[in-house]
Amino acid sequence: MSEPKIAEFFNNFGIYISQPTISRMLTKGPDIDIFHREKAEIFEAGLNSTTWQNIDGTGAKVCGKNHHVQIVCNPFYSAFFTCEHKDRLTIIDILLCGDPRLYFFNEEAFVLLEELRISGKMMSKIRDAVFDRILDEEQMRNLLDRLFPNPGKGQNNRLRIMEAGAIAWYHNQTNVPVVQTLLSDAGPEYKKTTPNQGLCWIHDGRHYGKLNPVVPMYRESLENFKGRYWDYYQKLLDYKDDPSPEGAEKLSSEFDDLFSTVTDYPALNDRIEKSKAKKAGLLAILKNPEIDPHNNTAELGARVIARKRDVSLHTMSAEGTTSQDTMLTITETARKLGVNAYNHIFDRISRKFELSSLSSLILKMAGFIMPRLDSS
Repeated sequence: MSEPKIAEFFNNFGIYISQPTISRMLTKGPDIDIFHREKAEIFEAGLNSTTWQNIDGTGAKVCGKNHHVQIVCNPFYSAFFTCEHKDRLTIIDILLCGDPRLYFFNEEAFVLLEELRISGKMMSKIRDAVFDRILDEEQMRNLLDRLFPNPGKGQNNRLRIMEAGAIAWYHNQTNVPVVQTLLSDAGPEYKKTTPNQGLCWIHDGRHYGKLNPVVPMYRESLENFKGRYWDYYQKLLDYKDDPSPEGAEKLSSEFDDLFSTVTDYPALNDRIEKSKAKKAGLLAILKNPEIDPHNNTAELGARVIARKRDVSLHTMSAEGTTSQDTMLTITETARKLGVNAYNHIFDRISRKFELSSLSSLILKMAGFIMPRLDSS
């Protein structure tokens, strides 16, 4: 509900309360601080509950300016983060759970720099200056100012260097659990942030749905391939229920056959080649059958944000935005855990604290459903 509708609701029952007072109750004070702490605990428990995480992003507005909401989740929780930017550094900041972002230029960082197309000459300068060192934000900025003395040039390279150092730090730090596999769409902000990436077949399949040939022969080729595409997808779902090394090898071979198809429709051939290049991500399920070949879990979280936009177009302050993320995290996590969100929130506001924390329920449910995680 929007704040004006909340005020209207109370007024209908003879409770007269101003909108500014409602706003303060929702965004300030000890009550909301309880829930902010609980959100942090939920997210940490969620990261500890599985070795993989789903993630998806959608648009949002804060005081009329475009922002982005990242939804990080798995079957036991959903956490919402509204951010100014949509890049790898933002994703790393989220996964660090509030810890300061540092930069580590070890061998992994230099491999990333090469993959991010930083020149050999520039990599040599970085290696000479900071190899095997951990830098804080100020030290990182000073290094970049020395490498790029002209403020108007090298902005893209500056960002890529920061991303490589931040990713290497995230992978090597031990304060928060490192997500081993991030299941997402093919957005560039998710690439290389975790050791492995799983890609969503539903997202990839939408590209074929966008093809709209008018030539009958092309339409027939497209329909035939889409049928084979979704038949193969069903085989991945079956594999998830009954995984085996033999099954994984067979599906890998079938993937190569499927995406080596050449048709008489050039646009379809181009799309097939692009899917083939994503083999490692699309077949992440073969190495980790616990994950899904789709990202529906995170997409459902994005729909929650879309419905919230329908109610109120945007938040008006940083405090309001943070409160919205917190309460969406709590209510959506409670729903996944089968907890009555109203009862849970009332228990906290009344200071009874009789109900179990959602974070403890996440770990309990994860340990019950996937006991093998206890030994990892």
